[in-house]
Amino acid sequence: MDHSAKQNNNKRVAIVGGGLVGALNASFFAKRGFDVSVFESREDIRCAKVIKGRSINLALSHRGRQALKHIGIEEKIVHMGIPMFARMIHSLNGKHSPIPYGKKGQYILSVDRANLNKELLSVAEAYPNTKLNFNHKLLDWSPETGAMTFHGPDGTEKEFHADLIVGCDGAFSATRKQFLRRSRVNYSQTYIPHGYLELTVPPRNGDFAMKPNFLHIWPRNTFMMIALPNLDKTFTCTLFMPFEEFEKITTGDELLGFFQKNFPDSIPLIGVDGLMRDFFRMPAQALVWVTCSSYHVLDRCVLMGDAAHAMVPFYGQGLNAGFEDCLVFNEIMDQFKEDFAAVLPEYTRVRVPDGHAMAELAMYNYIEMRAHVNSRYFLFRKFLDNTLHFIMPKTIIPLYTMITFTRTRYHEAVIQWQWQNKVITRGLWILGTMSVVGAAYLMLKYGPEKPHITAEQLWNRVLALTWLQK
Repeated sequence: MDHSAKQNNNKRVAIVGGGLVGALNASFFAKRGFDVSVFESREDIRCAKVIKGRSINLALSHRGRQALKHIGIEEKIVHMGIPMFARMIHSLNGKHSPIPYGKKGQYILSVDRANLNKELLSVAEAYPNTKLNFNHKLLDWSPETGAMTFHGPDGTEKEFHADLIVGCDGAFSATRKQFLRRSRVNYSQTYIPHGYLELTVPPRNGDFAMKPNFLHIWPRNTFMMIALPNLDKTFTCTLFMPFEEFEKITTGDELLGFFQKNFPDSIPLIGVDGLMRDFFRMPAQALVWVTCSSYHVLDRCVLMGDAAHAMVPFYGQGLNAGFEDCLVFNEIMDQFKEDFAAVLPEYTRVRVPDGHAMAELAMYNYIEMRAHVNSRYFLFRKFLDNTLHFIMPKTIIPLYTMITFTRTRYHEAVIQWQWQNKVITRGLWILGTMSVVGAAYLMLKYGPEKPHITAEQLWNRVLALTWLQK
């Protein structure tokens, strides 16, 4: 891993947020030679006894890996994860059915959020032109001057000046608040009616209790449970369900009855005691969906990751989209020779439609995961799409393949998918119509001859049938 940086150009970059995207961004900017300061409101996750924040497992795929590759740690992170080659569908009757993610050998990685964050912070800190500042909460900043005010760890206000401010401080971004004071900035925050709660499947006899190289899904139409493998041979289960359903379960007996009805095969995996402990440990957590535009203010500030486009976790692209933000910004920096006045508007132009498209796709995929995977038509279409992709690899590309295993722009993938759906659906209708017409023709031409019957005889038979049914 190369921690050398370009010659210092004396420009100061302040990154607000030391989470996944902020920590990765620090390496991107440090590698270019900027003086980088990261400001994180929480304590250093590498030293914390209790890690606060979300813990939903991450699914790392091509876009995120390309960003990690740029700073030289892709292979190291890959070895910290577990490959998942397919979804494993757990039916109510106990049947297990795998649905591959892509072609043979293609997989996504189950990665622990905290371990990845720790590694990214350590990589960034290894650059001599990077400084990490923890327990620094952003209070205010000026788009015109780059002046920033933080509440420091000692309780006093700290001042800082930056040539570029990069907001990577999550869905409830303090950086973004300044955007909302300006005109012509669109912003939307939506809580979906479903929440989530995490459970744990412990190891069994020192090994995984289920097959580890799958993302396990228990789809139940209006709700679902998923499980991702961890390196310590546990599985992190996440139950996604409407809040009113969570609120109906108030006792251990109600919980056990609910799981016996909906997830019977998971009870011996989780264990009754573990299920009771995990379920009632804390209430179900909310899921929020955030979109905004633009992603920049003047030539001073830019938003990335959840601060720009927080999405629900059902496509496994929150991490990958955030990491790709860093990569796209870096590519535009090359294109415009690090001229912030040109780079920031171009980043907004390129990235906003992709952020909006991916946020909507993530919500669509929730419906697919909890309901469509139970459909025979869905399985038929998956098979048909994959077959057509094999025959015409450049013309027909499954949506999941475009999103997960390529860097096709998100909004362009949606356009391509809609076109493919229209073509394939029309083709199926035409094929179906031709089959019916052909079958009718063959029956008329070669079928057994029917005895002649008059209209009067037909009417009498109808009347007789009606009389018999009385």
